[in-house]
Amino acid sequence: MKLSHLVPLAVLLTTTAAHAQISLAVDLTDAPRKLLHATETLAVQPGPLTLVYPKWIPGEHMPSGPVDNQAGVFITTASGQPIKWERDLVDMYAYHLTVPAGTTQLSIKMDFLATAAASGFSAGASTSANLAILSWNTLILSPQGVSPSSLTVTPSLKLPTGWKFGTALEETSYPTAPITTFKPVPMEQLIDSPVLAGRFFREIPLATDVTPKHFLDMAADGPEDLELSQDKIDNFTKLVRETGPLFKSRHYTSYHFLVSLSDQVAHFGLEHHQSSDDRLPEKAFTDDGQFINNGLLLPHEFTHSWNGKYRRPAGLATGNYEDPMKDNLLWVYEGLTQYLGDVLTARSGIWQPTMYLDRLATVAGYLNDLRPGRTWRDLQDTASMAQFLDNYSQNTPYDNWRRNSDFYDEGELLWLEVDLTIRSKTNDKKSLNDFAASFFGPAGNSAPTVAPYTFDNLVAALNAIAPNDWSTFLHQRLDANTAHAPELAGINALSGYKLTYTANPAYWDQLEEGQQAMVDTSYSLGMIVTYDGRIADVILGGVADKAGLGPGMRLVAINGRAFASPLLRAALKDAQNHGPNIQLIVENTGYFKVIGLDYHGGEKYPTLTRVPNTPARLDDIIQPLTK
Repeated sequence: MKLSHLVPLAVLLTTTAAHAQISLAVDLTDAPRKLLHATETLAVQPGPLTLVYPKWIPGEHMPSGPVDNQAGVFITTASGQPIKWERDLVDMYAYHLTVPAGTTQLSIKMDFLATAAASGFSAGASTSANLAILSWNTLILSPQGVSPSSLTVTPSLKLPTGWKFGTALEETSYPTAPITTFKPVPMEQLIDSPVLAGRFFREIPLATDVTPKHFLDMAADGPEDLELSQDKIDNFTKLVRETGPLFKSRHYTSYHFLVSLSDQVAHFGLEHHQSSDDRLPEKAFTDDGQFINNGLLLPHEFTHSWNGKYRRPAGLATGNYEDPMKDNLLWVYEGLTQYLGDVLTARSGIWQPTMYLDRLATVAGYLNDLRPGRTWRDLQDTASMAQFLDNYSQNTPYDNWRRNSDFYDEGELLWLEVDLTIRSKTNDKKSLNDFAASFFGPAGNSAPTVAPYTFDNLVAALNAIAPNDWSTFLHQRLDANTAHAPELAGINALSGYKLTYTANPAYWDQLEEGQQAMVDTSYSLGMIVTYDGRIADVILGGVADKAGLGPGMRLVAINGRAFASPLLRAALKDAQNHGPNIQLIVENTGYFKVIGLDYHGGEKYPTLTRVPNTPARLDDIIQPLTK
């Protein structure tokens, strides 16, 4: 079906490529060798022509199209006559050529080198010996100035023998033919519909009583990683059902969770209208700890079908892959999705209530106490500068001073405070659930559609639920350069809980430390140390920073003993109250130094403590909406 837009999009049809049609055949048989092949045929007219490679990839918030790994680009006429092309000297994504007289069709052969490291986004590692994720934007060129929604593409796919696949595209020949042909779609829909393929593949229908249909499609490096328990399948079924009363709409004809379970590919999630590209560690569905640690990914990306794909900030609804995106409303696009996604994770049972509270305490604690960078970079700027800051890295050196994609987690705190404020102002008769239904689903079910919005649209929608000076409310938090998170005062006052600190790490703290192989003393010594003694980060203004420690240094010894991570905790305990200073021997690029830490407060970890005789709104928020 053709994607439609609820806002006029500029469509500049050139005389050389008006109403161009594309046939795109992708061959994944060499995917295990990290080579993808494609042959594209394109209807053209004689004369000058500029072809462009997708640059601004929706959902990645930056010009991340991997043109550097495009290779073997050969352009010929239908009869095989080579056509010379030249790259634009300013826009590296543009190819200039001249179509010969009498030519109505071009053939373009290209490869994609899937050799990137297992990091980053869709341009990162996407293949292994037994699976591959195809992002169509890596293997397609289109005429410059032509809207992707007006270009019809007929895609086809060739897989290694024995492989199966999942995608939101509708096939016409699968599974009997060696080459699968899909129904023609607009280029915009094609790029919005990745393919997950693999030797070890499993598809599970979810919530079969819900229309439209939902599927959990999984590919793994080994068959044992596909054996998730029925309880976990039930969690995902509950997730589908919980979105019904929340959004009161579904803007897709079917939905596919495309889950790759592999340690060989980049780990992230990327949203699409009718599917999500969810890349998880190989044991994420069979190891309970990993399942919980990664539990927020599928709910988050699923929520994006409504918030981000259907309702989209006007600055991100460019209508093509060339015009720069404006990221200023990512605190809604990602922050609200982070909030709703985490709430859905709890409502669906993936997290137990205590896990949700532990997770929220961790987020609130670090944003309130471990972000000195907020004194110069406000929340709004983390969104506005997302194309440079949105690196998703954890424990990046001095990240606490620079700040990166805080519009995710601080956006979650902001929308939690919005929810609590609505509940308080309406005597708990309304909530953000009402806002979600009105803002993301007023038209009910529909095919994939883009409905852009502005800040003023958002404020008006909030006022329709609970009258308030929402513009001032939001700007006071977005533009604040306070040392502590401004949202926390409202959360402490309205949630029925308050942020406090304890000497014992909560479940989520233990899980995080174990997964990342590090000791997090951020709230006490102001540093994070890996199990081998390397200082991963130092909090500016903290004890370690004032003592002269920095990221990259290595702890050689603690109190006269060779470094071991348990000794760091023991030293904190021994120094508590009036104990001795902690003595460190530190190595920095081959030089050694003795440093003393004058700290006696013991270990500290954030936790949420129930406030007696107040409404337990946090408990209410995560209550399931379905039985």
